[in-house]
Amino acid sequence: MATEAAVAGDGQEYAVHSGGQDLLVSWHPPAAAPDGRRHGAEGVCVDGAGQVVLVSPDGVGWTFPAGRPEDAETWEETLRREVREEACATIVRARLLGFSRGACIAGPEQGPGPGALDLAGRGRACRVGPQFEMSHRRVVAPTDLSEVLALGTHPFAPIVRRTLREADLT
Repeated sequence: MATEAAVAGDGQEYAVHSGGQDLLVSWHPPAAAPDGRRHGAEGVCVDGAGQVVLVSPDGVGWTFPAGRPEDAETWEETLRREVREEACATIVRARLLGFSRGACIAGPEQGPGPGALDLAGRGRACRVGPQFEMSHRRVVAPTDLSEVLALGTHPFAPIVRRTLREADLT
């Protein structure tokens, strides 16, 4: 069981129960993309004041803007589109932070495949605009992210902490 301070190591697997499924999740640096089908992109977006952009469907649980690729989008195209759609922010500069891989070992998506890949990217958001896909948006100081993201109880906390470290926010 991961402790609150656990940060995902390269290729280290973590058992996670989320969305009615049991998963093995792991972190992989940009130069070591693991096998798997593309699943989505997640953006750690920092505004001009150094605040991190978060989104929420309900104003209670907060996360980074994220979503699945459309057609043949690259990771960066998916990241830019999802940040625009969910946070109404424009990415000025983007950098691939790494990959998280999730393999379902029990639940509806269980199967022999190599698992799904999510890509984490850091972007600098130039502005946050009006509402679009997500009903709630906010900007948070990096020092408040652990509390706002509820990393003490978050099932993917080691992966999120690694993402924040790679984004130079810890």
